[in-house]
Amino acid sequence: MSMREKIEAAATRYPNQRSAIMPALLIAQKEHGYLPGPVLEEVADILGVERIWVYELATFYTLFHTEPMGLFHLQLCDNVSCMLRGSEELLKHLETVLSIKKGETTSDWLFTLSTVECLGACEMAPVMQVGDDYHGNLDVARVDALLNSLRVAAAPPSNSEQASTQPVGE
Repeated sequence: MSMREKIEAAATRYPNQRSAIMPALLIAQKEHGYLPGPVLEEVADILGVERIWVYELATFYTLFHTEPMGLFHLQLCDNVSCMLRGSEELLKHLETVLSIKKGETTSDWLFTLSTVECLGACEMAPVMQVGDDYHGNLDVARVDALLNSLRVAAAPPSNSEQASTQPVGE
């Protein structure tokens, strides 16, 4: 199903097309990885709504990205609970080990580093969201282990792993 068809199908669940902008943006972002201007305009055209309405939502909510993102979006909470439990030190550590600053993406496009106001998980402070997953009670060792596991998850399988998954005779 094309992006257009997915958006049109999603829009049927809403009383008017303007109400369907957020789900349409989620569909478009999943399709493209982020929401550049031409994609935002396409969403507006598909829904038949004002382009400014689409731009407003895409630039207001932090779940939408108008710039390319790394494979893993590291969102470190910097609210009071997390700050008191060491998020500032974790941010410095992440910036050092990734060789980027907050708001930047690594040169290999694996990681984009952001801070967020609150992830609503104070009981796990300090906490970081990676994709849909929360990682809490973080310290430098846990952050390093998480980064290593994400790197492993992103690595292509080795030749021996590929060979072991190939059907016999092919």
